[in-house]
Amino acid sequence: MKKIIYYISLMLVFTQMQAQKDFQGMAVYETKTQAPKFEGMKGNRDITPEMQKNIEERMKKMLEKTFILNFDKSASIYKEEEKLETPGQQGGGMRVMMNSFMGGGGTFYKDVKTKSYTVDKEFMGKEFLVIDSLPKLNWKMESETKQIGGYTCYKATAVKEASKTDFRNFRPKNNDNKKPEEKKEDVKKTSGETKTNFEDNFEMPKEVTITAWYSPEIPVNQGPENYWGLPGLILEVNDGRTTILCSKIVLNAKEKVEIKPSKKGKVISQKDYDDTVIKKMEEFREMNRGRAGGPPPMMGR
Repeated sequence: MKKIIYYISLMLVFTQMQAQKDFQGMAVYETKTQAPKFEGMKGNRDITPEMQKNIEERMKKMLEKTFILNFDKSASIYKEEEKLETPGQQGGGMRVMMNSFMGGGGTFYKDVKTKSYTVDKEFMGKEFLVIDSLPKLNWKMESETKQIGGYTCYKATAVKEASKTDFRNFRPKNNDNKKPEEKKEDVKKTSGETKTNFEDNFEMPKEVTITAWYSPEIPVNQGPENYWGLPGLILEVNDGRTTILCSKIVLNAKEKVEIKPSKKGKVISQKDYDDTVIKKMEEFREMNRGRAGGPPPMMGR
């Protein structure tokens, strides 16, 4: 009898281990970013109200995306949902480049065991394979809870360094903290005496505060983009301008997805990739400076 109980116990343990090994889930995330306002450029005679409205509408559409996260106990892949292009939509190459600036583009692979990530990016016609360590976020656990899709979620906050190549981080400049002489210079720029550059109205913060909501009911150390490190799947993230919200979860579907990193592109660290992008954007800015005072060439008109 003891032997039978022993073998049954072994079978139960084995079955549980196998179930954990085969565990897989899929989460759909909707992302929305508050589009920057171009009100500070109203004084520029080259930017008409119609052009301003058109730019803001295009930005709003580019900043609304749907992503799919496929995950198991140790790894995940996060990728933008593929959609058919609508007539008149901007070309594929431009769209790919813009996606890389707005939090999309490529497949984002996270391995929480090795604390590393791999993401393929295309920039200026070149393919890069960014491989680096996952950012370590010092999460502050809060007691506040809320329901997301039927799951009880707990709040956590953290401060992280803002990515210089993620243009969703652009913030309008706070003129309240400027010195009187700096404000006078701004008046000149909007009075027609000097042309206004897109970059003159916005700035990139050094740090951003992250608010996340995670559910221990889905016990995986995963989340969208490069967010991770909480005792449950992260179902919502907000950084002050961008909100990433889970709209659907499917656990242990019959069809399994292969969770593995991309292998295409020149291997590069995150820092080297950022330096490459920043250098190219500086060249764009110099080309654009004084040209028409409008937004960078990549945004179009």
